[in-house]
Amino acid sequence: MKIPGHHILAVLLGSICVSPGVHANEKVNGAPTLAELANATYSGIEDEPINLSDGSWHGKPYMDDGAARPGIGLVEEIYLADDLDGNGKQDAVVILWQNSGGSGSYIFLAAMTRKENGISNMDTALVGDRVKLRNWQIIDGKIVLDVLQAGENDAMCCPGTLATRTWIMEDNRLKEDHIKVTGKLSLAALEDTEWLLTHMDRLAPFENAEVTLSFTAGRIAGKSACNRYSADIKDGDNAGDIHIGMAMSTRMACPDHLMKVEQTYLDALSRVDSFSFQKGRLALIGHSKDGDTFNLLFGPVEAEMP
Repeated sequence: MKIPGHHILAVLLGSICVSPGVHANEKVNGAPTLAELANATYSGIEDEPINLSDGSWHGKPYMDDGAARPGIGLVEEIYLADDLDGNGKQDAVVILWQNSGGSGSYIFLAAMTRKENGISNMDTALVGDRVKLRNWQIIDGKIVLDVLQAGENDAMCCPGTLATRTWIMEDNRLKEDHIKVTGKLSLAALEDTEWLLTHMDRLAPFENAEVTLSFTAGRIAGKSACNRYSADIKDGDNAGDIHIGMAMSTRMACPDHLMKVEQTYLDALSRVDSFSFQKGRLALIGHSKDGDTFNLLFGPVEAEMP
């Protein structure tokens, strides 16, 4: 089974290596660590620089006794390190989210470096409102993000345009160097990819249970904790909408906890009606019998080394 390529996430993934990215908790050649960045100062988001504390910041309410107030946080799953400005020192790249209590949720790209007096924000650049990250990497000193974003005819609530966007560090500023639209969100973006379930939205605990999902030629298949399953799948009318047919399954018996996971997963899968991405993970989105929205989140299955 092929793994996700350049336009599906990599950390995602396979032929897209996060080079020379590092594990989030490693310190590479003086690059700021994730722990340091969770307590650093950032400019270019609010009118004044903000200081994160344990990865977040909250401003004062907009109105006395009001609930709405600005908030900013570090997306801890995303960390890259490289020499961005050519001075021979490793810098760090992270993503911050910003929300003011409304429906919008903006994300920002921040370049950080280590100086004698501490961690410094080289520059911060707006990526956009409700942009979904599929993959992030640094190539030859350029920051490359594969994203799902709102296109010309997309509603802001429901981004459906795939794009690859590139930033460079020029004169100590982050400059967006290139935007390449790569298509509309459809099952074609998932063809010949394989995924591992990581989150099932409180539907059932699945510790010590393996649930997988692969996409090939109009069908999905995988392991549902105990048995193997498969089903037809096709695109819906709108970008990201999908229709999943009735799943076929083998009939092995397994321990009760695995059978419960399997039953819950297959029932949830039958209620999925769209897909998207969340911080590099594949998100299948559905609605319960009560009408509540749920997410099934999957991380990519990495290729085996030859």
